[in-house]
Amino acid sequence: MVGVRDVDPQKFIHRLKEELKNFGEINPPAWARFVKSGAHRERPPDQPDFWYVRSAAILRRIYLDGPVGVERLRTYFGGRKRRGRRPAKFRKASGAIIRKILQQLEEAGLVEKVGRRGRRITAKGQSFLDRVAYEVYEETKHSGVGE
Repeated sequence: MVGVRDVDPQKFIHRLKEELKNFGEINPPAWARFVKSGAHRERPPDQPDFWYVRSAAILRRIYLDGPVGVERLRTYFGGRKRRGRRPAKFRKASGAIIRKILQQLEEAGLVEKVGRRGRRITAKGQSFLDRVAYEVYEETKHSGVGE
């Protein structure tokens, strides 16, 4: 059986993003267009579907690392803050964006809380991600990539 680990992450996240758009519970809030994705960024995201891309990446990360909390996800999605002449430093990503996405994924039934350890993937979420991974695998197999 093909799993999430067996397919190209970029193709998987792109396909998962398109599938998440069909969920009614996952929608960007009104403030999402105006906020940066972290202190290390200079401007808000330019992608029109940034919310869905980040949701797909978070869902994949929970599947792979499972149970994971907001702080670990903030560290994962963080990056280098350029400070002019001073040396660059690492900064975590925005917690509000990650927290809201986790709440929406929980509302959709794809993830669930595990006490104080964070969130993990549900059975519905796991079968959903495995189905998407299989579809991505079939697409790449038939396109002749990797031969």
